[in-house]
Amino acid sequence: FKMYRRDFIKNFTYFSSSLCLIHLLNKRVFAQEALKILTINIAKVTKTWDEMSVESDVPISFYEKKGSAAELIEIFSKGDGIELYDAITDNGGNQEDIFFKNKLIETLDISNIKNWKQIIPEYGKNKEYSDSIRNEEGDIVGVPYLSNTDSLAYNKTKIGEDINTWEALFDSQFKGYSSIQNSLGPTFTITAIYLKQSNKQDIKNPSNMTKDEIKGVCEFLIKMKKRGQFKKIWESFNEGVELLANGEVLVSSCWEPMSIFAQTKGTDIKYGVMKEGHLSWNNIWMFTKGGKKRGQQKNFYKLMDLYLSPWFGIRLLDKYGFTPQMIGMKNYINDLENLDVVKKQILTERLVDKQKRISIKGNSWQNLYPKEILTYKDWWQKFLAA
Repeated sequence: FKMYRRDFIKNFTYFSSSLCLIHLLNKRVFAQEALKILTINIAKVTKTWDEMSVESDVPISFYEKKGSAAELIEIFSKGDGIELYDAITDNGGNQEDIFFKNKLIETLDISNIKNWKQIIPEYGKNKEYSDSIRNEEGDIVGVPYLSNTDSLAYNKTKIGEDINTWEALFDSQFKGYSSIQNSLGPTFTITAIYLKQSNKQDIKNPSNMTKDEIKGVCEFLIKMKKRGQFKKIWESFNEGVELLANGEVLVSSCWEPMSIFAQTKGTDIKYGVMKEGHLSWNNIWMFTKGGKKRGQQKNFYKLMDLYLSPWFGIRLLDKYGFTPQMIGMKNYINDLENLDVVKKQILTERLVDKQKRISIKGNSWQNLYPKEILTYKDWWQKFLAA
């Protein structure tokens, strides 16, 4: 699947540059070998990776990861990924199982991560997100650093009311003012969630559909496309933001940061809570076999502590709107003296809305490797060509 989620990073820092400089000067100079990380820029919530390095007290060598799940697998299965990288992040949806089965990553000793006790309860054994960080034997192989439930962004000022259903994406009143993502995984899944929960199509699992279910979902999308429902099938993060910000599109399936960035352009864009459910996903850190061989355990676990800290969580929430992976964020926000009342209210409301989305039964977990992946690809090409 195309994963444009990774491609939109713009530099940002939460604190002033002067405060960061003081912080840098107060930290020790690194001497040990750097932890070589292969990841996306979203994993950096400061202006530079050097600042992330200082905050974690870990020397870091950053290598940018592409959005292709297949490419990441190939780097390790056919390339020299084991020799090149100590720690990597996934593309979501069962990738940790593939890496573990191919003996590319290590099981983790969470006793080395002091902040693990602060992790959100959804990752507990047999809980909603449990399998996303464990192998088939139940051993922990991943550390989550962000998650979210993708929803629908809408222009409240022009529409005049809040929206709580995916029906709006396909409603004739928004014909020519609707937009969806040019990626088969998210688009097929959110459409399947809508068709299933509204009893318009019999679908057992929206994230792992049968051939007939895929056919039904795609035929529905083709019908919508041919009648002119979609103004644009957006390709990139920036394109999706502009469509919302300039009013060309009134409703769009998208990632939450797109609605946040569109808001900064002066548009009243909201990110809804859909009654039918949402596309849920997370990103995790994994420790490679090569990293262990090179003795990078201490650096890896120290970096993981940073990713499970409120320091990281509040910056993640503020910058991208993604879900922090630690408990106690509301209290942490309220206790921060350098946050004004308006900012505290915005961040707290985001947390409340996230909890509402998480609680909806129709949510479906992202799956990079559905059983009928070739059928998915074939029908997606038919949709694009329609």
